Amino acid sequence: MAISTSGGGQENWSSRAAFIFAAVGSAVGLGNIWRFPYIAGENGGGAFVLIYIFFVFLIGWPVLVSELAIGRYAGKSPIGSVEKIAVDSGKSANWKWLGFLGTFAGGLALLSYYSVIAGWVMAYVIKALTGTFVGITAPEAQAELANHYANGPMMAFWHLAFICLTIFIVGKGIKGGLEKAVLYLMPMLFVILLVLVGYSMAVGNFQQGLAYLFAPDFSKITAGVVIAALGQALFSLSVAVGTMFAYGAYLSKDISITKSAGIIAAADTGVALLAGLAIFPLVFAFGLQPNSGPGLLFETLPVAFAQMPGGILFGTLFFVLLGVAAITSSISLLEPAVSYFGEKLGMGRWVAAIIAGGIAFTIGLLSVFSFNDWAEFYPLAFLGLSELAGSPATFYQINDFFVSNIVLPIGGLFVALFAGWAVSSETIRKELDLPEGGLFAFWRVLIRFICPAALVVILVSGLS
Repeated sequence: MAISTSGGGQENWSSRAAFIFAAVGSAVGLGNIWRFPYIAGENGGGAFVLIYIFFVFLIGWPVLVSELAIGRYAGKSPIGSVEKIAVDSGKSANWKWLGFLGTFAGGLALLSYYSVIAGWVMAYVIKALTGTFVGITAPEAQAELANHYANGPMMAFWHLAFICLTIFIVGKGIKGGLEKAVLYLMPMLFVILLVLVGYSMAVGNFQQGLAYLFAPDFSKITAGVVIAALGQALFSLSVAVGTMFAYGAYLSKDISITKSAGIIAAADTGVALLAGLAIFPLVFAFGLQPNSGPGLLFETLPVAFAQMPGGILFGTLFFVLLGVAAITSSISLLEPAVSYFGEKLGMGRWVAAIIAGGIAFTIGLLSVFSFNDWAEFYPLAFLGLSELAGSPATFYQINDFFVSNIVLPIGGLFVALFAGWAVSSETIRKELDLPEGGLFAFWRVLIRFICPAALVVILVSGLS
């Protein structure tokens, strides 16, 4: 298919399928397959899942629709798009700082430590493939991860390898890089995930895993569970990091934003649930704990794979799945900065990708060494903050807390306020190609009232 261009010569997605795959790839990442299962495990399973799904569509969908509409209207980088639609709506050009927040404080900052975790995944693909986990016990798996943490140069190598792969894909452009990557990788991700669910059905305690995910125990619902579900929905859909502004800018006018956003939200949720179905039956079958926290995938699952028939093959497939999910998200985190550098500074795409990726890599080194040489260095100790969210306040923890608890909620809140109150309602309605009333009225109520209220709750909770 030939790729189309906008009036300014900017590439567009060559088809609706290409855009859907790219946007789903952005949303589907480690947040679904690494983060969702352990967050669900820590918050009681089914009750959390039900609330999470509710928030994906009540909060995530309207914010996603808003970012895509603003991006397509202006056809620029996230910063340029926000500025243009603000000025055209008779509002201050200073709204462009919302674009800066998502592009740099959100996207690049998140990528800087996201790629460190993705580097662990790449290393674990090799470990699984070479039989490192054969016969491994729980203490040995914990020691394996501890040894990985302790080797700073090796962690830096895998961090660099992942960033370079991201730069390579983004540098090749929309059709040559982003589209090709997602059109191959996203079907691969779904196939591997379905194979792993089938394997989990065969060798795991599938009935218990199914009940854990889909039989809610409402007695487990607390304020903390509700807030955790809201935070996971926001994190999972890749809103407030500039990505959907950028992807919307490459979207042709004949594609329905509201329908596409619904497909993206549904696919993203579906992957998270499938990941739970692949993981929890194995956890229960082999006597592991579903609330094992962030180490669930790196410490407990290698033990499960070690005891399974075909454990080397399926363990390798699992970590390949994680790697595919990580790369489809990382390219979307780099793209907003690349589009801005090209638009405002006149950089060629390759130069912009190398510079933006280099910034993320350099910042990420702080996170790399937070696990070894600087593990006991707490940069905010002079403010009396040696812990954040119950964990030692290393560079990694500070970055994660800053992005997850501050930038994402604030970014989502201001996207909702901007789209709901600052941007001309008629401009958004025309961009969405919707009549007055009906779905447009529903979106407007959500974006003006429900989303801001919910995001204020998560922001206050995250800072308390």
